[in-house]
Amino acid sequence: MEEHDLLRSILLLLVMSVGAVAAFRTLRLPPILGYLVVGAAMGMNGAEFIPESEGLAFMGEVGMVFLLFAIGLEFSMKQFMAMRNTIIGLGGLQVVISTLSGMALLSYFGASWQSALVAGGAMAMSSTAIVVKQLNDQAEMRAPHGQSALGILLFQDIAVVPFLVVIPLLAASGGNEIGNTSEFLFKVSSYALLFFVTLLVGHYTLRPLFQYIARAESLELFNITVLLVALTAAWITQSLGLSLALGAFLAGMLLSETEYKHQIESEIRPFRDILMGLFFITVGTKLDLGVLSSLWLPVLLLVLGLTIGKGLLIGLLTRLFSKSNSSSLRTGLVLGQGGEFGFALLALALNNNVMSSGEAQTTLAAIVISMAISPLIIRYNERITTVLLADTYTHQQFKDAAEVSEAVNEVQDHVILCGYRRMGQNIAHFLQEQGVSYLALDLDPSIVEKTWEAGDPVHYADATRPEILIAAGLLRARMVVITVVDIEVAKRIIEAIRLKREDIPVLVRTRDERHLEALERLGATSVLPETLEATLMITQRIVEQLGFSPDEVFQMTEKIRTDSYRSLHSYYHGDQEKPQQGNKAAFLHTFTLQDNDFGVGKRISELKLERFAVNIKALRRGDIRGEQPSPDILLQSGDVLVLEGGKSDSFREVENALKTGGKTTKTSATPVITVPDSN
Repeated sequence: MEEHDLLRSILLLLVMSVGAVAAFRTLRLPPILGYLVVGAAMGMNGAEFIPESEGLAFMGEVGMVFLLFAIGLEFSMKQFMAMRNTIIGLGGLQVVISTLSGMALLSYFGASWQSALVAGGAMAMSSTAIVVKQLNDQAEMRAPHGQSALGILLFQDIAVVPFLVVIPLLAASGGNEIGNTSEFLFKVSSYALLFFVTLLVGHYTLRPLFQYIARAESLELFNITVLLVALTAAWITQSLGLSLALGAFLAGMLLSETEYKHQIESEIRPFRDILMGLFFITVGTKLDLGVLSSLWLPVLLLVLGLTIGKGLLIGLLTRLFSKSNSSSLRTGLVLGQGGEFGFALLALALNNNVMSSGEAQTTLAAIVISMAISPLIIRYNERITTVLLADTYTHQQFKDAAEVSEAVNEVQDHVILCGYRRMGQNIAHFLQEQGVSYLALDLDPSIVEKTWEAGDPVHYADATRPEILIAAGLLRARMVVITVVDIEVAKRIIEAIRLKREDIPVLVRTRDERHLEALERLGATSVLPETLEATLMITQRIVEQLGFSPDEVFQMTEKIRTDSYRSLHSYYHGDQEKPQQGNKAAFLHTFTLQDNDFGVGKRISELKLERFAVNIKALRRGDIRGEQPSPDILLQSGDVLVLEGGKSDSFREVENALKTGGKTTKTSATPVITVPDSN
């Protein structure tokens, strides 16, 4: 009976989660909030549709294991070392001061020091999921405030480890502050030694293990091994009296340094997303909305502390590591909220009885509310900064532009390169060989510093800002080449260019053709998709080797480019392959006309295939194939039609129209003739 209740609860939660997550995505709010709302509404503190269940609680704990495992996988030692000053200095100060401030505020309202410590630590964490996604969507991840925020988030990921260790120890100490001090320190030292041994063993065993598993070329075996490693690490730390999540985090961190990181991430995503959803739902069940009316004052103060107090603190600390008031304030604005780790710490504390349910209510509610309003604050962080700093912000913008303008005052008829990574540097090399002057803009300080020392005309500046482009000589430049990978950044650069100058050629690099039309609509003169250009380059070399003249090769490639690569967009897909969302690539499909088919003897124009969003790309009659056949051609039995369309489902309707004229038929569809994908 209990198993049936658990299944019913899970099904009900899944149904509610689908609706809640869809609604929150429509409102552009984090899906995490949807799960929390479902838990609060359906749990024992809400409608009581979901009874308390050990099975459901355990699944929530496993969800926390996968949350920490995924965060561990995202940890990068190379990135940590590259940003160590920001991560350790700025991130360390933020976590310590935020934790102590939250602890002091909760102690004022009567919470025990153990509970206040955990709650303070929970509120010190910010939401990696919200901040990174929002900044990427706004093309601000590479901006100074985006990099500072990333450094702080990386330290928060590391800082959660001590809390995962301390919370079970606080539960074991029983709250005796003096009598168990020596025992507490001994346990901490012992666990530190065990952690060192675990990390050492994992470092030398996990890579050989996965190398052996990968050689078996079995996806099932690979997936089972990933689950085994994650859950075994979690079981080991739990056996030591610590949390399941700690072992999972350590396992993920160790695997992040292996060559199998990205494969592991893709394979665990289905487990992670579902179980993480259940985890956040179980956290939501602990939120009692009924008691919040009596706790409105501490909740309000904590929300203000998270959004305003924490934001100002981070802004002030960032100012110690930065010369810009505006980027410091914007860093504080984007990190002024609670986060997923806060829920993990609160759930762990509740499970270990370090804090009571009543003590957790104010902190839990404050984190939820702060996360709900943070996307709005992040979205308008630049406007808020402009209002708050007013003349200071404007002065800083013109100061940045003046520095660039002074350095390039005498440069003219040059090419402006937006982005100076590998492709930008290669283009600069060819321009230099041809005697064409150039100027590059990039937001990676390490690249700018090294290339500047080497004598390259590269400046640390944001090319999405019109005043920076003007300072870089946009009005006297010959061309702008955009090589940045982030398509949203590319779009903003084009908009900034066209705001100040309509006539200058703008060439944009993109990794595929999905964004070709959008970039052209914004004003790009020419968009160069890497995948299609690579096809053209290979084809060009082939026809050159076949003896075609340079003029013929040039005419062939230019015809394709002039036609916006239309002839390269459609190709034969495999049975399991579908075009990516937003991709211009279309399906090709072949159909052979039989003696009794409706289409035999009809002109192509009479069939009106455009109603199915399908056209006839080519027609083969015997050994002769013709591209783009005339609408007046009469179709004959045995003709092979090469159909082109954006959806594979349309071909079934077209086949029916060619056979019966659109009437319902019980005959089976003609077998599909597929050709392997040439890519």
